[in-house]
Amino acid sequence: MKTQDPRKRKILESFKGGLIVSCQVQQDDPIYSNDIVVKMAQAAEWAGAVGIRANSPKQIRAIRAAVDLPIIGLYKIWHDDTEVFITPTLEAAKEVWEAGADIIAMDCTEQITHEKTAAYELISKVKEAIPKAMTFADISTYDEAKRAVELGADLVGPTLYGYTAATKDIELPDLREFARMCRDFGDNAYMVMEGHIYTPEDAMKCLFLGAHTVVVGSAITRPHLTAKRFVDLLSGYQNNWREAERSKHICSVL
Repeated sequence: MKTQDPRKRKILESFKGGLIVSCQVQQDDPIYSNDIVVKMAQAAEWAGAVGIRANSPKQIRAIRAAVDLPIIGLYKIWHDDTEVFITPTLEAAKEVWEAGADIIAMDCTEQITHEKTAAYELISKVKEAIPKAMTFADISTYDEAKRAVELGADLVGPTLYGYTAATKDIELPDLREFARMCRDFGDNAYMVMEGHIYTPEDAMKCLFLGAHTVVVGSAITRPHLTAKRFVDLLSGYQNNWREAERSKHICSVL
């Protein structure tokens, strides 16, 4: 059931039909600088975006001080023994909240974390420990979306479609499956399209299919990956740009 909390509903309803821009950078990205995410967020606000998705307490804090938009916060932490890296622990979620995020995004797939628990188990812990926060479940399949809704996630999106064993080696979003999620779960959670959206036209398709809002990152804020998509295709696709997109980074941004 969608939250009845007036404060939360005001924020969540403000996303309706709009664009959320994912403004993220890692220290080993070629575009990295101390203020790049702030510039990204300010550009998104200028353009009319309804929200920002941001990674790491440091970057969330900087964006919070610069723009007046709701922030979906996460904390990417990589480990060699797991593919779970989006806000993998309660401690990470607390840091995201304390940095100023309105919504905490986390991996809600069936993958096993570094702590040897199922990733989806975290959402109940976050809801109990930080009741004022809203939760965003990053999932990769219909069944994971169903479980996230049952666990009370406020927003659910296929952010991790293409990043799990069950969905690897994909190039395009599965719009048919997303439409099924919107049809079956849209009355109980805010369904968000995130992942593999590269044009305004594709974003509009998602709204017509039932998305409450659309999150776009790489196509807007990661020009090195946009350039690599062109280069890989022009060179006969001898390299797959998605390998760079999916790669674990040297370290998480602190």
